[in-house]
Amino acid sequence: MPTDTTAAAASTGQQAAGTSGRKKGRKGRLLVLVLVLALIGGVAYGAYWSVSTVRASFPQTKGSITLEGLSGPVDVRRDGYGIPQIYASSDEDLFMAQGYVQAQDRFYEMDVRRHMTSGRLSEMFGAGQVDNDAFLRTLGWDRIAKQEYEEKLSPATKKYLQAYAKGVNAYLEGKEGKDISLEYAALSFENDYKPGAWTPVDSVAWLKAMAWDLRGNMQDEIDRALLTSRLGPKQIADLYPSYPYSRNKPIVQEGGYDEGSGTFEAEGGSGDGEGEGDGTGSGEGAGSELGGGTEGGTGAGAEGDAAGFESQLTGLQRVLEDLPTAVGVNGDGIGSNSWVVSGDHTVSGKPLLANDPHLSASLPSVWYQMGLHCRDVSDKCRYDVTGYTFAGMPGVIIGHNQDIAWGLTNSGVDVTDLYLEKITGDGYQYGDKVVPFETREETIKVAGGASRKIVVRETNNGPLLSDRSDELVKTGKKATVDRSAPDRGDGYAVALRWTALDPGRTMDAVFAINRAKDWDDFREASKLFEVPSQNLVYADTEGHIGYTLPGRIPTRAEKHDGSVPAPGWDPDYEWTGWVDQDELPYEFDPERGYIVTANQAVVDEDYPYTLTTDWGYGARSQRINDLIQSKIKDGGKISTDDMRQMQLDNSSSIAKLLVPELLKIDVDDEHVREAQKLLEGWDYTQDADSAAAAYFNSVWRNILKLSFGHKLPKEVRVKGQCLWVEPANTTGPADEAGKVRECGQRSASQAQPDGGDRWFEVVRRLMADEDSEWWTTPKRGTRPAAENRDQLFKRALIDARWELTAKLGKDIDTWSWGRLHRLFLDNQTLGTDGPGFVKYVLNRGPWKLGGGEATVNATGWNAAGGYGVVWVPSMRMVVNLGDLDKSRWINLTGASGHAYNAHYVDQTDKWAEGELLEWAYSEKAVEDSTTDHLVLKP
Repeated sequence: MPTDTTAAAASTGQQAAGTSGRKKGRKGRLLVLVLVLALIGGVAYGAYWSVSTVRASFPQTKGSITLEGLSGPVDVRRDGYGIPQIYASSDEDLFMAQGYVQAQDRFYEMDVRRHMTSGRLSEMFGAGQVDNDAFLRTLGWDRIAKQEYEEKLSPATKKYLQAYAKGVNAYLEGKEGKDISLEYAALSFENDYKPGAWTPVDSVAWLKAMAWDLRGNMQDEIDRALLTSRLGPKQIADLYPSYPYSRNKPIVQEGGYDEGSGTFEAEGGSGDGEGEGDGTGSGEGAGSELGGGTEGGTGAGAEGDAAGFESQLTGLQRVLEDLPTAVGVNGDGIGSNSWVVSGDHTVSGKPLLANDPHLSASLPSVWYQMGLHCRDVSDKCRYDVTGYTFAGMPGVIIGHNQDIAWGLTNSGVDVTDLYLEKITGDGYQYGDKVVPFETREETIKVAGGASRKIVVRETNNGPLLSDRSDELVKTGKKATVDRSAPDRGDGYAVALRWTALDPGRTMDAVFAINRAKDWDDFREASKLFEVPSQNLVYADTEGHIGYTLPGRIPTRAEKHDGSVPAPGWDPDYEWTGWVDQDELPYEFDPERGYIVTANQAVVDEDYPYTLTTDWGYGARSQRINDLIQSKIKDGGKISTDDMRQMQLDNSSSIAKLLVPELLKIDVDDEHVREAQKLLEGWDYTQDADSAAAAYFNSVWRNILKLSFGHKLPKEVRVKGQCLWVEPANTTGPADEAGKVRECGQRSASQAQPDGGDRWFEVVRRLMADEDSEWWTTPKRGTRPAAENRDQLFKRALIDARWELTAKLGKDIDTWSWGRLHRLFLDNQTLGTDGPGFVKYVLNRGPWKLGGGEATVNATGWNAAGGYGVVWVPSMRMVVNLGDLDKSRWINLTGASGHAYNAHYVDQTDKWAEGELLEWAYSEKAVEDSTTDHLVLKP
C-alpha cells in the first residue's frame, strides 16, 4: 500500500493515475540547516545568539559523568536516533538515571508541564497565563497529587519517585537556564525566571493532566446543553445517535456479566441483567431537569434559568479552549488504536500487539522512547522494560518487558459530570438546606508583575469552575465582582465532579505493570490504574492475549445517566458509588484469536452499568476487525509488517457510503463535472497525493456545513463564522426578514460539525430519508437552494469545486489531499506565543499527510474549521512476542527537545512515510545498535 508523502519525499518528476485518484508527483525538500542566529542578530531585543548558545544545552552522551547518590555505575547506551537504553544494578540507580537522562533531553518540556499542572505558568510566561493558572488552581491537580504521594502510594513507588527526582536535580545542579535549553535563553529577554528543583509530586501531577485530556464526554455534555438554544429534543437526538452494535462490534465479544455472581465472566455470563443503565451510547439522555427539557423540574427548567445556564456553559467552553493541552485537543477528538493477534494467526506462532495513540501534535512529542534494564533482575533490581514514557515520570507507560507487552487506548468512560449549583449567600442549596462552601485562597505569582489572589469555592459536587470567568460571574447573579473575590450574591454556578479530583494509585499501577510476568500479575496491576480509565490490551511470550478495562468508574441514580448537566441541589442526581473491579469487562484468549480496541463501545447492550452515553462510533475499530479477518481467512497468517500496514490504512468509510450517491448527481457546470469525475474508480483511500481524496473531503465538509453547520447555535460554530438566522434566545440587529446576525464562538479545532465518526453515523441514518429537514439549505448568491438530499449533495459538489479552486488552483491535475491536509509541529509554548524569530527557531513543518478523520491512519482534522491536521498517531509500535528484537517502533518527533539537535525531529519523516524503526531489546541487540555510550559514575 502506498505510504503517506511528506514535504521531504523524494521527487520522481512523474504523475500517475491509479485507484486512489489522480496522483501528484512527489517533490523533494532540501533541508538546509541555517543557524538562524545570524538572521536574528540585532532583531528583537537586539540579541545575537551564537552557535555556542544553541549547542550549550545539548546533552553529553559519551564518556563519563559523576553523579552523587548513585550506588554503582550506570550505562546509558544511545542508538543512532538518540534513544537511550539504561543499565543499572539497583532500582534506585535505574530510576535516578532515568531522571537524569530525561532531563538532559527534555527538561524544559518537563518544567513547563509541572508549571501547568500546578497552575504556575504565570511564573514562567507572565500575566497572559493568569486566567489559565486560576482555572488550574481551581481544579487543584497539584493538591490531589500531594495527597496521592503522601497518603496513597506504596513505599516502593515513593522510593522510585524520589530517586527519579534526585536524578533530575543532579542534572540541574550548577546549570544556568541557557545551559539547560534554548527556550530559557529566549525567556531571559522577558524575565529572570530560573528553574527550581524537581520533586516527586511534580511527576505524580502529570497523571492529572493526562486524565484531564482523556476525561471522557464532558465536551458532549456541554454541547448537548448548548444545542437546546436552537434545536429541539428530536433534532438533538438525530445528532447523537445510539451506538450501531449490529454493524460495529464492541471490544468485548465473548463472555458477559453474570447476575448470579455479580462479576464479569470472560467465558460466560447470563447477559440478561437489568441494571442502572443500558450502555447503548444513546445521546438522548435520561431527562435531566437541565438539559433534557423534561417537565416538572425543580427550577432549572424555567426559561430564564435555562438561558442563564446556556450562558454559563458558553463561558465555561471559552475557558476550556484557552487551556494549554497536555496530550489531547482539550478533550476533543482523542482516539487511539490498539489490537492484539494470537499466535494462531501470526507468522511467528506468537502474539503480535500494535498500538498508536491519537493525540495532539506537539514538538517535542508527548512520548519519550527508552529502555530501563536491570543487569540482573532480582529483588534488588526488578525491571527489564522498554517502551514509551512521559518526560517527567519514571517507568514505562506503554511497551513490553521480558514476558509481556501492553498497549493503551482511551476508553471514553464517563467520569465527569457538570452540576448547576444554586448559590444562596455564602453557600449552595442542597436539598432543603443551604450548605456553606469549602473555600481556599490561592496566590498566583506573575513574572514581571504583581501577584494575584483567587478564592476557590467547592461544593459537595466539586469546585466551582464558573468562578474563574468574568462572564460567568455576571450571569444569573445580582452583582459583578473581580476574579479575586467571587460573587456572594444569589445566582447559579457550575461545579465539576471528576474522579481525578480524588486521590488514587495510578502511579503504583505503572510500576506494577512494568514488572508483571503474566496475565494474573497484569490484571492485578491494572486494577490500580484508576484514572484515567483506559482500555488495556495484553500479550505474553507464552502465547496468551487479553483485554481489561480498569478505572474508577462512577454509578449514578436512575434519572441521571451523565449525558447532560445535572441539578446539584437535587440529591437524586448524585453519584451513588463505584463499579466494582470484578464487574468490569475483560477478555482472555478469546476464541476468535484477536482483540481490537479503537474507542468503540467496550461491551454490548446487556451490560448492567452505563459506562458512557458517548462511545466512539466504531468506524476505525470495525475497519481493523475487517482487515484482520481478511488476513486470517482460509488460514492466512499475519506478520509484523502486516500490522504496520494496517496502522497505515487510509480507507474512508464515509466515502464508501457517499461516493456512489454523489456520482449519480447530474451536474450542469463542466468544471464541477470535471471534479466529480475524480471520484470515478476511486478506491476510497486517502493518500497524500490523491486528488480524489482532496475533492471528496471538501465535498464532505460542505455537506456537513450545509446540512448541519448552518443550523447549529453560535456557541458551537467556528469563531467568526457569521450567519443571518431566525432569532433564538438572542438579541441583535434584525434584517427586514426578521433575522439576526450571529457569529460563531468556538475555536476552529473544536467547532461542530467536526466530521468525526459520530457525524458518519448521523449522515448514514439520514440517507434513507431524502426529504429530511436536515437536507435543506437556502440559496446563496448564484448557488442554488436545496430542498432534499440530492439537491444538497449537488450544492456541496459545486461549493467544493470552487473552494478547492480558490485553495489549490483551477487545474485539478495539481490537486492533492496532502496540499490541504498538512501537519505543522509547533513548540507548545514559545513556538505558539513567542516572537516570530523564536517560532522560526523552534517550529518545524509542514508535512503533507494522508489519512483522515475516523480512519485507521487517524490524522484528524476538524471539518468545521478546515483541513489542517489537529491530532495524529502520536507514535506507532508493533511488538513481536516471538522475538522481541523484531519489534518495531517510531515516534512523532525525536528523542531530543533541543532545537537543532540531530534528534529533534529525526523520526518525523519516517513517521510520515509510515516506516517503523528497529527496536532493540536484548543486551546484544542494544550493544550492536549503540552509537553513543555514557557511563554515570557514583
